[in-house]
Amino acid sequence: MNLLMTPLSSYILSMLILIIPLLSPNSSNFHFKTKTAVKTAFFISTIPLLLMINETAETVSISWKWFNILSTPFNISIQLDHYSIIFIPIALMVTWSIVEYSLWYMHSDIKIQLFFKYLLIFLLAMMLLVSAGNFLMLFIGWEGVGIMSYLLIGWYFTRSNAGAAALQAVLYNRIGDIGFLFALFWLISSHDSVDLNFIFSMGHPTPLLLAFIIAAASKSAQFGLHPWLASAMEGPTPVSALLHSSTMVVAGVFLLIRIHPMIESNQTALTTCLCLGAISTAFAATCALTQNDVKKIIAYSTSSQLGLMVVAIGLNMPHLAFFHICTHAFFKAMLFLCSGSIIHNLNDEQDIRKMGGLQKTLPFTTSCVSVGSLALMGTPYLAGFFSKDAIIEAINTSNVNAWALTLTIIATSFTAVYSLRVIYFASMMHPRFNVIVSINENNPTIINPIKRLAFGSVIAGLIINQIITPTSPMTMTMPPHLKLAALVVSILGFIIALDLASISWTKTPQKSNLSKSINTSFYPLLLHRLIPSSTLNFSLRTSSHLIDTLWLEKVGPKGLAELQLPPITKNQEIQQGLIKVYLSIFIFSTLMCLII
Repeated sequence: MNLLMTPLSSYILSMLILIIPLLSPNSSNFHFKTKTAVKTAFFISTIPLLLMINETAETVSISWKWFNILSTPFNISIQLDHYSIIFIPIALMVTWSIVEYSLWYMHSDIKIQLFFKYLLIFLLAMMLLVSAGNFLMLFIGWEGVGIMSYLLIGWYFTRSNAGAAALQAVLYNRIGDIGFLFALFWLISSHDSVDLNFIFSMGHPTPLLLAFIIAAASKSAQFGLHPWLASAMEGPTPVSALLHSSTMVVAGVFLLIRIHPMIESNQTALTTCLCLGAISTAFAATCALTQNDVKKIIAYSTSSQLGLMVVAIGLNMPHLAFFHICTHAFFKAMLFLCSGSIIHNLNDEQDIRKMGGLQKTLPFTTSCVSVGSLALMGTPYLAGFFSKDAIIEAINTSNVNAWALTLTIIATSFTAVYSLRVIYFASMMHPRFNVIVSINENNPTIINPIKRLAFGSVIAGLIINQIITPTSPMTMTMPPHLKLAALVVSILGFIIALDLASISWTKTPQKSNLSKSINTSFYPLLLHRLIPSSTLNFSLRTSSHLIDTLWLEKVGPKGLAELQLPPITKNQEIQQGLIKVYLSIFIFSTLMCLII
């Protein structure tokens, strides 16, 4: 019993430690308290993880009665299974690194306390989401991370782009929330319960599962609902690193992993996941190729990796999706922190065409960019390799849609292309930035967080590989060409990219380049500009034709006036004072009287 209580007690303890700084939010050293709290919570949360590795503890769940609506009980329910126990320490470690980094990045911001308060509330919402035991708790965490995302993307709210990006994130997430709420209400009305384990034992119609998939697609920026993730880069870099790479955006995939017992036997839902994930991963990888903003490249790469996780769920392999979430958190957060360090050192320059030669001036940062990019490509024995290769082997050996397979393989090769492009344009060759920039990365608050994440990017895959338990049988043997497929396409992509990068390199940054003519941001343009403007123009034309030409001209005032004109003119002709007219009328009237 004590062993089972340990995960729960350490979970509650970490939550309390994270809440303590929020009790005095106006204290002058609030941001330092936050860092200490997150760090302590991380060390406490590793205890259940070590116990689970050592003694393979089962799921612990606990429920407190909260309230009833008619016959439906709503409880405060916490469930700590191996997913929560593995993910919470990872989320806390990544957050600890990012919070420490924010001390340097946001040091001159006058509202730094508020910023850290937002980060802390976000972290609490995320922990609630991954440890929820019923759909109501999951929804509270889901909405919590959504609203904090809005507040943090719009941090520099005086820039119109930032406000627009924050609103865009909320509106895209609203679509997913509608899906989630539909599913929630359906479960309440049909099963009188929102408890996960109870609902898993029931039958599930396809529309219910599709509602959940829509919810996940909006939160995890899948194709069709993806533009908000790239726009979210308007927020400060620590926000991009925490919310839009490692923790918040994986909430959608986490929901699909949670409800996997419902999906696993429904072919429609699995196929939807597979095709949606494959389209997303290929489209986002293509978008990343044409971008020049370093943060947008990394953002699209996040979207692409999320697509790969959704593919894993479509293959009935949720443990691989979860594995990829865990390894991806380390190197993606690190890539963002390194890009933030580069941007700050180059006087807020985000265009990769105006970097170059940073290997000499920022050796540590650029080395970590290289390590992170290599991990992202799936270089053998770095973190990304274990999860990414496993997903691609699974898709290679399963009975799967050929298009989904092709798109995933293409996206894998594109990953190597855009990663190399960032390394080449930022670190290699000679500088193309302004000579008067002062560059200095020798600050422990920059170096230490990136160093921790770099260690994670190297060894996390190996460690997590040992402790994750497969939910379905794994294919252990396969022909060499299937086993090596992922590696071969990555190496091919890498070689082609190196060639292309060296051809396209010029002495000074060139503005007119190919990426404008083959820009993949046509999607937001179509969705946010053309469709609304054509709708509004159509309504304008309709209303002006109906009101102005029809109602006012033909039927209304002008119409009435024109109707009156013929009788008036006739009357005028009669009243001209001619005696013959009067005599004619007199004779005509007399005749009429006689006849009558």
